[in-house]
Amino acid sequence: MPAAPDPSAHARHSAAVSLYAAGFTTAFGAHSIAANLGGYAGARHEPLLVLGVLLAVYDGAEVALKPVFGALADRTGPRPVLLGGLAAFAVFSAAFALAGDPALVGVARFGQGAAAAAFSPAAGALVARLNPAARQGRAFGGYGLYKSLGYAAGPLLGGLLVAGGGLRLLFAVLAVLAAAGAAGAAITVPAVPPQPRRRQTVLDLARRLGSRGFLGPVACLAAATAALAAGVGFLPVRGAAAGLGPVATGATVSLLAVASAVVQPLAGRARDAGHLPDASGMAAGLALAAAGLACAALLPALAGLLPAALLAGAGIGAVTPLGFAALAASAPAGRLGQTMGAAEVGRELGDAGGPLLVAGVASAAALPAGLLALAALLAATGIAIRLPARAAAPERAGLAMRAASPGSSGGAGRAAPPARHPGAPCGAPG
Repeated sequence: MPAAPDPSAHARHSAAVSLYAAGFTTAFGAHSIAANLGGYAGARHEPLLVLGVLLAVYDGAEVALKPVFGALADRTGPRPVLLGGLAAFAVFSAAFALAGDPALVGVARFGQGAAAAAFSPAAGALVARLNPAARQGRAFGGYGLYKSLGYAAGPLLGGLLVAGGGLRLLFAVLAVLAAAGAAGAAITVPAVPPQPRRRQTVLDLARRLGSRGFLGPVACLAAATAALAAGVGFLPVRGAAAGLGPVATGATVSLLAVASAVVQPLAGRARDAGHLPDASGMAAGLALAAAGLACAALLPALAGLLPAALLAGAGIGAVTPLGFAALAASAPAGRLGQTMGAAEVGRELGDAGGPLLVAGVASAAALPAGLLALAALLAATGIAIRLPARAAAPERAGLAMRAASPGSSGGAGRAAPPARHPGAPCGAPG
């Protein structure tokens, strides 16, 4: 991949603020409205099916369009896609606020989801392009921190806005937020030209998306998002079953979000310093999240919910920046936007699949069994991300032995290379 632009520290910081604001906007917009759609549907006496459609239409637009806009960002450069997405988010939000027709909330949600599908992968690509490889863990950690703050603040602030002025006020605030983000990005985010790239066939794309370098981080990101969605959805249910009130269960969810927000920049800095390898860090993060879900399943009341929120939040916070930094490092030249868009689809599938797995198992057994099933899946994913590195060593050793053997094919008449100390660089004596 060609060297990324390296703007001055001040310019990079200014651009980062705009990109982090874009991450906050998509997270806050999605959760602030979703958390208040139940009251909207109840006031209009809509069936639960309508509520389900309204909740799904935003994510459905993102799943369908993120790869499209990610590929477009590779063709045009990510900055125009970022600005266009933020502007479209502002337009759709303002249109609903001005129209005031509650029947149009589904159309507005779809438009917001389509707009977020544009600026979300473009923002991720810009985070990678505007930061050198040695800072990408920290950069993605900061980006994830602001998204986590949006997820945490969305339900609370959105509820206050709806209580004060209904959905129209909430959409109006989102329009202002997105417009301000677009204006700030237009000023501070530099133009990043498209990277040169070779022609890609459908087979090339399938081979790349099926490679370990892509599937491993995406599987970890999807698993972490599944844990987040299941924690937000089912930790309050577990607490209510133990007799806890809404304040206590709501505080548990907030604790999960705060733990994730705090850990993300710390994990990113540790990665950049060489203290936290991608595969090991993602495996450890998934192990923490699995342990958190197990605490919620096996321990009673707050004795289980508090460690569950802390462990799951910390694990999710460790996986997220490492996963995105690993994807950015492995993306081929000219395909960064497409890679980020496809990875975001994996996260959306985890967002939907985690609660479905827990609910499916819980309906057949009980909620603790559902949480344990997801915990087992997280642990298995963490083990799988470590398997290729461990399996590669015996394979390399076997190849070296066959090459050194005089009777082996292609090995006759050639001396085996000198042994090298595992910690020494290539070409260094052992």
